[in-house]
Amino acid sequence: MRFNNILPELYVIDFQKSLNFYTKILGFKLEYQRSNPLFAFLSYQGSQIMIQQEDNDEEWHNAKPEYPYGRGINFQIETNDVQKIIDSLVKNNYPLKRGVKESWYKVKNTLHGHREILVIDPSGYLLRFSQGLGTKRE
Repeated sequence: MRFNNILPELYVIDFQKSLNFYTKILGFKLEYQRSNPLFAFLSYQGSQIMIQQEDNDEEWHNAKPEYPYGRGINFQIETNDVQKIIDSLVKNNYPLKRGVKESWYKVKNTLHGHREILVIDPSGYLLRFSQGLGTKRE
């Protein structure tokens, strides 16, 4: 297994609930896990994250964690099928923060298109799933 150069580790409020959310609802693959502390390494179409049960270990925090975790950050996760994620969220009665939105982002003289949704995970992290629409000239 090759690890990405940047690899977020998310402390979570309820490990089992978070693991279920990422694997059963969103479709992440459980690569491996440990039991002490509760930890899982997950992957999704080239993206990788780690989740770990919050343990109040001050060495790994710059402030006391409180809900919603991850304030001020969103994780953009590339997907090849935004609709599949939406369907799974709806089937599991899990709310979207924002439904599908088409966005075009300028990179030099080219616009890069994406179909995006926003969802908040059980610990409060903001996830942005993004499906590429291609490019066009400005």
